[in-house]
Amino acid sequence: MGKATGFMELDRVERDYETVEDRIKHFKEFMIPLDPKEVSKQGARCMDCGIPYCHQGCPVNNLIPDWNDMVYSGKWKEALDLLHSTNNFPEFTGRICPAPCEASCTLNITDNPVAIKTIECSVVDRGWEEGWIKPQLSLKHTDKKVAVIGSGPSGLACAQQLARAGHAVVVFEKNERIGGLLRIGIPDFKMEKTLIDRRMAQMQSEGVEFRVNSHVGKNISIESLNKNFDAIAFCGGSEHPRDLPVVGRELSGIHFAMEFLSQQNDRVSGKIVNADIEILAKGKNVLVIGGGDTGSDCVGTSNRQGAKSVTQLELLDQPPEKENKALTWPNWPMKLRTSTSHQEGCERNWSVLTKSFDGNNGKVTKLNCINVEWSKDDDGKMTMSEITDSEFSFEADLVLLAMGFVHPIHEGLIKDLGVKLTSSGNLEADEVKYKTSIDKFFAAGDSRRGQSLVVWAIKEGRQCAYSIDEYLMGKSELPK
Repeated sequence: MGKATGFMELDRVERDYETVEDRIKHFKEFMIPLDPKEVSKQGARCMDCGIPYCHQGCPVNNLIPDWNDMVYSGKWKEALDLLHSTNNFPEFTGRICPAPCEASCTLNITDNPVAIKTIECSVVDRGWEEGWIKPQLSLKHTDKKVAVIGSGPSGLACAQQLARAGHAVVVFEKNERIGGLLRIGIPDFKMEKTLIDRRMAQMQSEGVEFRVNSHVGKNISIESLNKNFDAIAFCGGSEHPRDLPVVGRELSGIHFAMEFLSQQNDRVSGKIVNADIEILAKGKNVLVIGGGDTGSDCVGTSNRQGAKSVTQLELLDQPPEKENKALTWPNWPMKLRTSTSHQEGCERNWSVLTKSFDGNNGKVTKLNCINVEWSKDDDGKMTMSEITDSEFSFEADLVLLAMGFVHPIHEGLIKDLGVKLTSSGNLEADEVKYKTSIDKFFAAGDSRRGQSLVVWAIKEGRQCAYSIDEYLMGKSELPK
């Protein structure tokens, strides 16, 4: 720790954003980086807190106080090396992670945590600008081959670690572009896809082979993978969306959020979307059902497309604006969070249950709903009840279902394999060995743990790679 009194002398400063008026005109990132001198000052705010709870808050166990001090001391390259020692893709997490590390920061007791996410992103972005980030070629080459199914953050992290251990790694991606939901689901205004492209180039230089349009269980047989590979990692994600089976669900104009978001990402990439299936918010009253990150992404995308109005509905109660620190810190608190997309224009409603949809000529025109209240039953479980005579409706031309994902897609590979599943429909594999019930078949990321954060996917991909390396070689020197 370079400046013992830094947290008392310096205020928290974060990177800035373009104005709402400017940024809703385009789909590019609108983050304004912090000046390097200011970033160094922010590193000085990291205090000698004795127990760095930020380590607990960060799923990949970033060595946050250490690289904060390095940034303060001007040792940016050393900070980058330390950052990469636990996180393969800090430019991803530096943009789209909700930063549970900041919630766990000791200074967050006074709502003034270290700007960890801003510092992390500044370090890795400077690393790319300075040319410090280069392929890390393995000094050894084993005769082992590993197949990685899925190219989301868990698959990419798993593949990169295994290649650096000297194995021949092939990543199979069912879509035509690499990146999983990072590519097709995260809007470009949150993370531009050139970030994935340059990591792909690095990984290809390290020996990773990418095969797109390769859907294992459809046009690629699992038998061929079993025959040609010594281990297989399933990192296919949790892609089965939660549906809303109410009267009128069959009306046109009601879509899953990922259908809407992926189309816009296709447009940004230059791909022409078939007019027969095109989903656009321009001039429409848009209703987003679901209050999480995916719902927020739908809000931002709708506003950029020129929606007439955007309304977001959430089944749960409105969280408090400020958490009770004595009860929650250093754990992730349940409190009201307003995203940059919400700031761009959105009416938000809580404790709303959708009852039915009305339509005209087969197209949705109205959503009928009712207010609900939540209470604890005798077992302490939260239960929902409808409030009598609280029915109301919203006009709707486009409804986007952003209620999360329930489990990986079972049809095809998972059913054909007969791999054991958990009660929630995820692949059963522990968080130490990541082995499934099928020999040499491993699982990591959302397909194993359920829908979660990108940072958790990276963590699981790294740990799965360690387990596979140990399985193949009897021991592993890979960092977890």
